[in-house]
Amino acid sequence: MINRLRHRSPGDIVFSAFVAITLILVVFVTLYPIFFVMIASVSTPQLVQSGAVTFWPRGLNTFGYEQIFADARIWTGYKNTIIYTVVGTAVNMVVTIPAAYALSRREFFVRKPLMFFFAFTMFFNGGLIPTYLLFRDLGLLNNMWVFILPSALNVYNLIIARAFYENSIPEELHEAATLDGSDEFRFFFTVAIPLSKAILSVIMLYYLVQHWNDFFTGLVFIRDYDKQPLQIVLRDILLSNTAFAGGAGGAGGTGGGYGQQFADQIKYGVIVVSTLPVIILYPFLQKYFEKGVMIGSVKG
Repeated sequence: MINRLRHRSPGDIVFSAFVAITLILVVFVTLYPIFFVMIASVSTPQLVQSGAVTFWPRGLNTFGYEQIFADARIWTGYKNTIIYTVVGTAVNMVVTIPAAYALSRREFFVRKPLMFFFAFTMFFNGGLIPTYLLFRDLGLLNNMWVFILPSALNVYNLIIARAFYENSIPEELHEAATLDGSDEFRFFFTVAIPLSKAILSVIMLYYLVQHWNDFFTGLVFIRDYDKQPLQIVLRDILLSNTAFAGGAGGAGGTGGGYGQQFADQIKYGVIVVSTLPVIILYPFLQKYFEKGVMIGSVKG
């Protein structure tokens, strides 16, 4: 490394140092809020409120997590969200990937009208009330399939996958397979799919995060609490503890401040519980995620 520095001008060294410092600051500003939430969720609330907790947890306190996991509803919410995420992501992949491959084939003469039809839905929709009435008529209200069927295809993910197949699967490979007697279905399953690990991983990650964070669907279309996803359960736990803190404050004295401190700790715990599974999964798919972003930026 020293030899490399000797062959660089002072201006290059200063510029590299500036870039490195800037990137370090950007990473710090991006990651510190997440780190602070984690350490604040296991620190004494009074120390967090006073600003004594900065880079390390102080006064180990798990009251927030105890309150969250003591509620039996959270396990039901976790079970429901895992079911909706796994089944929904599987349906998404089964619908999106074959559709993207078909739309990438230049000999598919109706692909442009179909892409216009799909893209049209990205800019216009019927609105909440017509959607609610449609789901009611289809029997999807208070039904687990309301989390899965209406979002079976995401047009943005379809466009990314189509761009991958257009730019990453050589036409010569398809011609060679055709000469060997392979039809479109066989080529898709034996050639295109094995070469699509990058795009499969990134599209799966997109859909997985979408289903895991789905809050609005449960809030509007689900009435049975046994079918609510984790996000709704955590919201109710947070609201109930915030209401308790406000009620303690109305009684006079310092009880309200004390109750609010523990309500804040529960809030930090809710954030960790709801995001930790995705954070754990992301590093294993990061390289595919970065490649998928670049795929979507290439114009075919």
